Amino acid sequence: MKGKYLLGGLLMALLGAAIALFAYTTLIEKPAAVVTRDSSKIEIPATQAVLTSFQIPDGQVDFTYAAEQTVHAVVHVKVKAMVSQPENPILEFFYGNRYESRPREVSGYGSGVIISPDGYIITNNHVVEDAENIEVTLNDNRKFTAQVIGRDPSTDIALIKIKADNLAYIKYGDSEKLRVGEWVLAVGNPFDLTSTVTAGIVSAKGRNLGLINSDYPLESYIQTDAAVNMGNSGGALVDTQGLLVGITSALSSPSGMYIGNSFAIPVTIVKKVIDDIRQFGEVQRAIIGVHIAEVTAEDAEKQNLKEVKGALITEVLDNGSAADANLKKNDVIVKLDNIPVNTVSELQEQVGKHRPGDKVSVTYIRNGNENTVPVTLKNIANNTNVITPGMGIGVVYGARLETLSSNDKRLYNVDYGTKIIELGDGRFKDIGLKKGTIILSINGKKVRNAEDIRTATNNENSLKSIEGYYSDGTHFDYKYGY
Repeated sequence: MKGKYLLGGLLMALLGAAIALFAYTTLIEKPAAVVTRDSSKIEIPATQAVLTSFQIPDGQVDFTYAAEQTVHAVVHVKVKAMVSQPENPILEFFYGNRYESRPREVSGYGSGVIISPDGYIITNNHVVEDAENIEVTLNDNRKFTAQVIGRDPSTDIALIKIKADNLAYIKYGDSEKLRVGEWVLAVGNPFDLTSTVTAGIVSAKGRNLGLINSDYPLESYIQTDAAVNMGNSGGALVDTQGLLVGITSALSSPSGMYIGNSFAIPVTIVKKVIDDIRQFGEVQRAIIGVHIAEVTAEDAEKQNLKEVKGALITEVLDNGSAADANLKKNDVIVKLDNIPVNTVSELQEQVGKHRPGDKVSVTYIRNGNENTVPVTLKNIANNTNVITPGMGIGVVYGARLETLSSNDKRLYNVDYGTKIIELGDGRFKDIGLKKGTIILSINGKKVRNAEDIRTATNNENSLKSIEGYYSDGTHFDYKYGY
């Protein structure tokens, strides 16, 4: 019996040694964490214990450097705005004159990225577009009042500024060099917290989600699986060197909370917009002068394409850049300045880096043959002039207009209209319109922008009627000369 116990103990000892050897072999062969011996020892009477530590092998990513370089340059942006309340016939019926449709104050928040030591901060347009007061809180809890330097609804980018010096800031990186599968960090202020860092990989590039409500939207998002939530909008997407590669703008979620897809505006677009605002006070938007669509398998077969890629020209606009270069309907653009463009959003991103007057080379396929032509880009008015504040495409009758925000559309239950954001001398001021007025129709025709108003008024020569809402929610419908 005693021998049987001894044999059992020996077998257990051998089995334990085999398990220990297997575990040790598995650990030292695992590339993510190598077990190494440490030179430090603990001396215990009659025995000795050797400490082990985990070391990061060559090639493994360490996020601490990028986090340290960026966390103090991302700020919390709190906004207050007065939102108009439309007329409410039911409440007016019950309460009469006691009911007044007064604007109410609402608050919102997002994030921002400091890009210079003297206080210039990038954020999203949708964070500050209706703001009357903007408060910026730094990561060290200092608070500043910020002013809007410029906004661009077409890219959802805005530039604000605080009066401060010697601030930590983030340098620009290069979003075009990002590769799918590469690590990135999202730095922002979700849930009204101080700067928070999350990590993920680049899931895709060149995403067009149809989120931007503008006459000339420019969407080419970087998609990541870095966790972002409410309040991350306007925050930084950085690479592992701590360089800015994007501005967080949206997440895809039915609940509004993180579920694995977040989207950032590439820094190639951001930098150009910010440079334009700082230099000109207005974004200098260049266009080719075409309507385009994604290439389908059927299109590829008709055009003798080797791959289902590129941007299909569905219409060439009169007197535009493409018309000047003899581009035609059904041509498929595959490169711009020798950079491949596989989708509509990729083409828009490449064009978005340029200003009117820039010369680019456009490579296209026509009837199976590849051609390259020089193209001089123009602005939306079909010229190469610089657009400055107070003039240009968005100004009519002395008023500067922009497309209605999603919030305005929900508030007034409309899917069209344009809003006065600046008001100078002119006919609109003379008839009593003010900043914040929403115009729905002119001369009986629905309008969405300044160009629609020019068309409806025969280039500002005939104003017979105008309908819309004042900023306090009061509806108006005026007729002239009837």
